[in-house]
Amino acid sequence: MPRQLTFEYALLPEGLRSNCRLTLDEAGRIVSMDSAPAGRRDGGLALPGMPNAHSHAFQRAVVGRGEGASQDSFWTWRAVMYRIANAIDAEDLHAIALRAFTDMLRAGYTSVGEFHYVHHRRDGARTSEMALAIREAARDAGIRLVMLPVLYQRGGFGREPAPEQMRFVHRTLEEFGVLLEALKGEPCGIAPHSLRAVPLEVLPDLVALTDRVLGHEAPIHIHVSEQEREVQECRATHGRPPIQCLADTVDLGPRFSLVHATHAEPAEVELIRASEANLVLCPITEAYLGDGFFPLESLREARFAIGSDSNVRIDAIEELRLAEYGQRLKHRRRTALASADGLGESLWRRTAQVGARSLALPVGALAPGNYADLTVLDLANPLFAGLDPANVLDAWLTGGDAAQIEGTYVGGQRRIDRGEPTGAAGVQRFGEVMRRIHSEQRR
Repeated sequence: MPRQLTFEYALLPEGLRSNCRLTLDEAGRIVSMDSAPAGRRDGGLALPGMPNAHSHAFQRAVVGRGEGASQDSFWTWRAVMYRIANAIDAEDLHAIALRAFTDMLRAGYTSVGEFHYVHHRRDGARTSEMALAIREAARDAGIRLVMLPVLYQRGGFGREPAPEQMRFVHRTLEEFGVLLEALKGEPCGIAPHSLRAVPLEVLPDLVALTDRVLGHEAPIHIHVSEQEREVQECRATHGRPPIQCLADTVDLGPRFSLVHATHAEPAEVELIRASEANLVLCPITEAYLGDGFFPLESLREARFAIGSDSNVRIDAIEELRLAEYGQRLKHRRRTALASADGLGESLWRRTAQVGARSLALPVGALAPGNYADLTVLDLANPLFAGLDPANVLDAWLTGGDAAQIEGTYVGGQRRIDRGEPTGAAGVQRFGEVMRRIHSEQRR
């Protein structure tokens, strides 16, 4: 029996539509859209739910740690993160991920690509239980998940893995393939961690393994050009910067998502554009870690996806605000990422579409055939008082946060109702796990 959802307004690919009714099939996909008759509405302004294209759920447990040292850097923060990663088991990971995924739904994300690399048990045993804990947490929260198991083989260019990295490591592709076999059947891609963690010569065989186990459309995500030291070491090893190395080694195209790419060189930015690879920016984390700004002014039409990455703060609209404001500060001008269609609506719509493509999911736009994954804004919120509907997204981008979200839907099912999850039993265990971990870390 078809279900229907009606909204005062909906953001469609062609723009805002008033009194919009979505008719859904049993799987939660949109069958049709038309004008709703007079009567009760399910919400104010329905937006396509934002895909979270890059998440390390376990890093939600690192919040508040690794701050304040006078010589703090990405590399000193990473040492703190490794200590947390090595302190958790599958039950802990489930609790942490459940908290993170629920917070994502609160913040306007409706799907997530989980860049998962805490693979093995604390005793070193090879199992899939850590990855399956992530999958179970996503089901419990009600968020749409694409698993991106990470291949991690070395500790840096020409360096063996350090002891604190061993939970992440698969020495061979055959060993990594066992994990892929355990995860296939539900949305899944792969993620070579970075060129510092995966030898360049391994990548063609990794792509072939992915094609064989998961299919030729499976997404491939990679950290690249995240740190200046990484670029310098890549040049010293290969004579070329990282994105150029990738393009010379694999068929860089729409199935590839390049995460961060902060220190991409001008010719590499052109490679991203020409190859139609997806760019994934994580502005909150890039600011948190002091990474810098991707040169968006060089990427025509400024198309990118966003991710919550470290999950230090989870807020989809703030990721876009930092992307916009970062470019304003860098270039000392206003409205840096607007298109001919304006700023707020256009930026949300474009980012959701790129995020959907990066995860190979039928989401990111309110259109027949796509899932009814929706972020719904409360038009009665004081932030929007007196505004024309066409200016609501501009107000939200420049002055709002998750407080203006009245509901979040995944496949037409309401998962968040005015800030509160409709399911996600067991979220309270997060506090118990964090108290234990932090107590152990202080010893």
